[in-house]
Formats: sequence, structure tokens, C-alpha cells
Amino acid sequence: MSANQSPDQSPVGQPPTATYDSAFLKACRREPVPHTPVWFMRQAGRSLPEYRKVREGIPMLESCMRPELVTEITLQPVRRHGVDAAIYFSDIVVPLKAIGVDLDIKPGVGPVVENPIRTRADLARLRDLTPEDVSYVTEAFGLLTAELGETPLIGFAGAPFTLASYLVEGGPSRNHEHTKALMYGDPQLWADLLDRLAEITAAFLKVQIEAGASAVQLFDSWVGALAPADYRRSVLPASAKVFDAVAGYGVPRIHFGVGTGELLGLMGEAGADVVGVDWRVPLDEAARRVGPGKALQGNLDPAVLFSSREAVEAKTDEILAAAAELEGHVFNLGHGVLPTTDPDALTRLVEYVHTRTAR
Repeated sequence: MSANQSPDQSPVGQPPTATYDSAFLKACRREPVPHTPVWFMRQAGRSLPEYRKVREGIPMLESCMRPELVTEITLQPVRRHGVDAAIYFSDIVVPLKAIGVDLDIKPGVGPVVENPIRTRADLARLRDLTPEDVSYVTEAFGLLTAELGETPLIGFAGAPFTLASYLVEGGPSRNHEHTKALMYGDPQLWADLLDRLAEITAAFLKVQIEAGASAVQLFDSWVGALAPADYRRSVLPASAKVFDAVAGYGVPRIHFGVGTGELLGLMGEAGADVVGVDWRVPLDEAARRVGPGKALQGNLDPAVLFSSREAVEAKTDEILAAAAELEGHVFNLGHGVLPTTDPDALTRLVEYVHTRTAR
């Protein structure tokens, strides 16, 4: 056993032994499960009053760098909802901040980059990420794996395209005009930018896996803005590089994007074991597009949770029916939990899925 390996963890290359037989990891591996596992994107966040209380007065990026606070926030939805997996509380721009990119997360806006990256000289500002840059991540994972026991912990990172879109635009964008202008106008610089971001992202995921992550998810939040041909030519190689870099660890790899119905097959090609599906495509159709050999994750519309309990259960039944013949299914929303969602609706949803799918 290495000096930094706890007794309840397998050597690097296998998920922690305490979580290996969990319903979540079994579903990711397309094995029989005792019930359909459930977790929610953005489950640790603004919908929880206990989250708002502990975050009060603490800027977002600072909160991501406090291991004890990260641990508390990550555990909150596990305690409250009884979800089958925790997801590490952080933000996709954390590794960029860690390597010195001048950015901040502005309330009500999102990540804002002081000096956007649009030239080859700008690219030189993106240095390698080292474990020492994010030592607080390693510390928080150690605290979390000790607390979670048999509940898997999901690590995550932003995909190269989505990180590039923030860096090039300087912040959130509706049309991604600067991003696409660079992608079409200087394809070599674009390829070099995404390749550099793939290296940074892979390094960030490796830190999380080596610290105890049972699975990892790559968020490509904005890639739905692209046509399939552009994705294949200009994005897929970088996403595949990330997945290839962590393949040897043996933990499930999940790939998720928003508005990606036309890209599902290509996202599967990028190398993930599980493909996340937003609410726009039924899971049975998504399975046809992705092809065999992949589990699916999703895909209740987050807005449905604002409806009646009966309506939520009816829509959930539709999703479970569409997922009935899947090789593996992890129940989730088709995007993140909306900030004003009633937390009790999430708790009831977890219980309902577990009850309806108990085997």
C-alpha cells in the first residue's frame, strides 16, 4: 500500500473497493443492478438551503479551494436525497484558475476571463497543470472518500471545447461568434488550443482519480452549438485525447453535453463508457444514435420538477420505459438542477426511481 493510499482503496487502476459493487458503478459497467441508480447534475448547489448557508459571503472560486467546505457541500445531497453517487463540488474553470488564467466567476454571469485567448501568443499563457497546483483537490477527495464509505464519488472537468469557448469569448456566450471565428479562421491555432486544454483537463482528472474518484464526467456544456462535421473535425480529437489519457485507471468515464442530440454518436466515439443525454432525445432513440457498448445517463427535463408530483412520476415512468432495454442506465436530469427547485421534489424522485426499479 502506498503512503497516500487509504485502506479502503484499491491500487490506482481500480475504483475504491468499498464502492466497486455500488449500483451506480454497476450501471456504468452495464452490469445487472439492484435498482436504477440516481444522481443529479448540480445536486450540490443553490437548490439546497444548507448550501446557501455555508456559502454565504464566500466567492465561488474561493469556496472550491477550501477542502472542508467542499467536503460539506458535496455530502449535503447524499444526506438529504439518498442519491447513489456524490459529485465533487467544484467548477469547470478551476484548473484554468490554478494555472494562472486571470478569471473570476461573477454572480449571475458566470466565468469571466480578463484577457481572452485569441492569438498564438496568448496560447503560451496556458502552462501545464501539476498536482501541486490543485493540492486542495487531493485533500478534499481524501476527506470525502473517508466520509462517503460505499457511496461512489464522481470527479469531473470541463471538456476542451467548452473551456476554449470561455477563454476565447471572455465569458459566457449565446452565439460563440469569437470561438467559431477562431475555429474556422485559424484551424491550426484552434487545434493547438484544444490540444493544450486536453492536456490540462486530463491532468486535472488524473489528480481526482488518484485521490479516490470512482468515476469521472467530462462536461461539454456548449458543444451543442456545433454541427456534426465541425465536431468531428475540430473537437472530437481533443475530447478523445482526454478519455484516452485516463483509460488506464479503470474508472467509468461519462461524457455529457447540452443540445447534443445530433452529436450523440460522435460523443460516443470520443471514448466515454457512459453518454449523458439531455431531455430533448428519448433514451431509446439516444441508444440507437450512440450504438452498442455504452451505458446512457439521463434524462428528465429539470423543469418537470416544478410540476405536480403526479406529473413528475408520469414523466419519470416514460424515461424508465424508454430505458428498459438499455445495456446500462443511470437516472439523471437532462441538465443541472435549477436553483429554485424544491429539494423535497428531488428526494421524492430518488425514492420513486428506486422503488419503481427495485429488482
